[in-house]
Amino acid sequence: MKKVAIIGAGPAGIEAASVLARAGVPVTVFEKSSDSLSNLRDKSFLFPNFQPSPELVDEFSGKLQADNITVRHGSCITELKWKGTSWELVCNGSQNLVFDAVLIATGYRTFDASRKEELGYGIYKGVITSLEMEQMIKSGSIPNANGDIPQRIAFLQCVGSRDEKSGNNYCSKVCCVTAVKQAIEVRKILPKTELTIFYMDLRMWGQGFEEMYRTAQEKYGIDFIRGRISEAASTFDGRIQIKTEDTLLGLPMKASVDLLVLMVGMEASDGTRTVGRSCDICGEYGFIRTLNPHLYDNETDRPGLFAAGSCKRPMSINDSVNDGRSAATVIREYLDQLSEN
Repeated sequence: MKKVAIIGAGPAGIEAASVLARAGVPVTVFEKSSDSLSNLRDKSFLFPNFQPSPELVDEFSGKLQADNITVRHGSCITELKWKGTSWELVCNGSQNLVFDAVLIATGYRTFDASRKEELGYGIYKGVITSLEMEQMIKSGSIPNANGDIPQRIAFLQCVGSRDEKSGNNYCSKVCCVTAVKQAIEVRKILPKTELTIFYMDLRMWGQGFEEMYRTAQEKYGIDFIRGRISEAASTFDGRIQIKTEDTLLGLPMKASVDLLVLMVGMEASDGTRTVGRSCDICGEYGFIRTLNPHLYDNETDRPGLFAAGSCKRPMSINDSVNDGRSAATVIREYLDQLSEN
């Protein structure tokens, strides 16, 4: 019986494991964390339908309970070795395991906002990331640095994305819609707070997303200003003073806010970089390089080695799920060819 290893227990890896397991293929899922779906567990509500993330976590977790799936948490794959007809995985630096095919689904990490020193993250308490705002929304409590109800909150797009200084010239795809989603959720909790989103370009790329953007303005009274914040500093009373420019009006701006939310983008995860270097399939920015982005996007130039999800580029959850299903189909075709030979 042919065996498949999947590195990463996120949406793409779990969906691929589920499809393969239903087809009777034994799958072992390796996850370096103590639990699955860490990036999904960080979320509160999911766009575009505002589904609570715990519901989706429960559905994905249920898929891992299927026959033919073995999950190994706390298992870090440090090296992959091609042995002529199969892959040898080095787990936790010592244990060697052999599989007929391997799917890389190692996901992403969020940009470290402290690298943008001019924005004050890690220096001023009133500067937080979008992940921290998610946790506040999840708890139903959004205090400012002094523990009071914030009167004014600003969201800043493209932190660590589309930015030559940080080394990431690409768009992280989900930040624009996440800011709109978060602003709507904050409005529900804090109906009197002034909310402003500072953006470069709003890339509302999915079905229903442009409508959500319009709803944010028309129903929830959220303001949008085209301009990047160049500097943030603390005031004597613990607020955050921001300097920016309204590029549509061509006017410089200075304002004080109670919270500045940095919408951090996606980067290749440490696991993605480790595995990619081990197999010489690291692409631009550390993401996995596939054979062809149009026709063979789940395949690499190494036999029996496949990739799915945001280890290849920034993806939304539904994109990652569909990519995991696609990868499972390609892997089954590969295993069938092995059996015929």
